[in-house]
Amino acid sequence: METARIAELLKPFLEPQDETPNTQHLFPSISIYIDMLLRWNARINLTAIRDPEEIVPRHFGESLFAARHLFPPSSSVSSVSSVSSVVRVAGETVAGGRAALQGRVPDRGEAGALAPASVADLGSGAGFPGLPIKLWTPDISLTLVESNHKKAAFLREITRALTLTDVNIQNARAETLVPVTYDVVTLRAVERFESILPTAAALVAPAGRLALLIGSAQQTPARSALPNLSWSDPIPVPQSRSRILLVARRPS
Repeated sequence: METARIAELLKPFLEPQDETPNTQHLFPSISIYIDMLLRWNARINLTAIRDPEEIVPRHFGESLFAARHLFPPSSSVSSVSSVSSVVRVAGETVAGGRAALQGRVPDRGEAGALAPASVADLGSGAGFPGLPIKLWTPDISLTLVESNHKKAAFLREITRALTLTDVNIQNARAETLVPVTYDVVTLRAVERFESILPTAAALVAPAGRLALLIGSAQQTPARSALPNLSWSDPIPVPQSRSRILLVARRPS
């Protein structure tokens, strides 16, 4: 898909001030992503949406909308020094990154600098919103959690195709990750939504955030299921009648 058209379709989800050197790579990367997604989707069911004109706003637009609220362009994201190391991708080592130690980021003593913000995307499926968040904020340490083997295989391939580092793909259920915790945990279009919420909350580090991309009707069940979290006001997703971004913070 042409990058100019991608940029046009994403305008409602971004702001003019979002155009920074760190985001200039977004549109070419999304073009590669779409091509690969469509090829794989012919073999396995990654998304029910087949038209790129719909894929861009529905999947990438919504994911980047969450990314810019979680990691505003003006905010600083701690990152480690650029030392030669490795990234773990579903048990494999890939040169060119830092150790993503099965969902745990190195501390200051391991890398000689502050660890990056850690993000876990539960039920990642075709990689949304986790991979667009990574494209938006390359410094984060990202864990994609997907129990389906074929979808996990796609996540490995798209991660390599986009040459992303510090990405850890867990072909497992989210319940198996506890007691590891993350600075941000995301959920979008997962099965058993209400039953997975306690697990998602348990994966949030103290003072960390749980970010939900959900329908507005799911807001009340989410708040009721996790009354101990501090909930923000819902943020409507552009070009949607009912989709919202709902963020909760765990007490420190």
